[in-house]
Parts: sequence; structure tokens; C-alpha cells
Amino acid sequence: MPTRLNAAQPYALGLFRIVTGLLFACHGAASLFGVLGGAHGGGTVPAGAWPGWYAAVIQLVGGALVMLGAGTRSAAFLASGSMAYAYFVMHQEKALFPLQNGGELSALYAWSFVLLVFTGPGAFALERVFTARAAHTRPQAGGAGEDGPAGPGDRTREAVAA
Repeated sequence: MPTRLNAAQPYALGLFRIVTGLLFACHGAASLFGVLGGAHGGGTVPAGAWPGWYAAVIQLVGGALVMLGAGTRSAAFLASGSMAYAYFVMHQEKALFPLQNGGELSALYAWSFVLLVFTGPGAFALERVFTARAAHTRPQAGGAGEDGPAGPGDRTREAVAA
């Protein structure tokens, strides 16, 4: 049983990333555009208002990047920091524990994004497509290029560079 679960781990992580990013992006879209019920029960956050507008931009862009699996670790790091800021600045002053101060969602998002920083995107990520293409187009070791001995392609490149 654990072998089957381990084999499915990248797919479960990919689905976790997609759902978490989508939900996070929805919060940003609600705050910026007033969709899905708007910010805090209706309306939008005024453009440039600190910290709400900046948090909404991070939520929308960071959530979309995490959902797509493009720059996942960097986007998750930024999103986690914004949720930690939200928790400690907006919620912590009301009470110590998240259940008491209304900060459960901020805490869960912060820790969810920390998890993605350390695990990476899992399956279904755009960055996996880009890295696979880059690896496919890179010269093989032992052939022409910096990793292997000089071949006819290297002389051509040297002539072009000169």
C-alpha cells in the first residue's frame, strides 16, 4: 500500500497545488474586481491602498502562478510571506490562537505555501514542461560544447564569435 501511495505522491501534490493556487487567486480577484462576492462581502479594495490592494495583487498573481505551476517555489514563498504578514498584523493582535482571532485561513495558506516552497510543484506543472524542453535541447555530455571535447560545431561557433 505505501508503494502505491508513494507512486501517486507527485499527482496528489500537483492537485493540492492547483486547488490551493486557484482558491488563493479567487481571493485576489474578489478583492480587485469585486467578483465572487467582492472584498469583505462586497466591493473592491481601493487601488494602491496599503496593505489590502497589494495583498490582493499578490493573491491574484501568486495564486495564478502557483496554480499553473510556473515559478511555483518563488510565488509560494511570496504568497506565504504575505499570509504570515496578514496573520501577525491583522489577526494576532486580537487573540493568540487562529481559532480565536479569525486567522485560520491566513495560517493555513501560509503553511500550505511553505509546503510548496519545499516540495516543489508536483505533477501537472508548466515549469516541468519548460525544464523538460530545456534538457532536451541542451547538448549531451561528451559531444560538442563545454562539457565535452571540441568538435566541428565548436569551431563554427568560435568563427561566428570572432
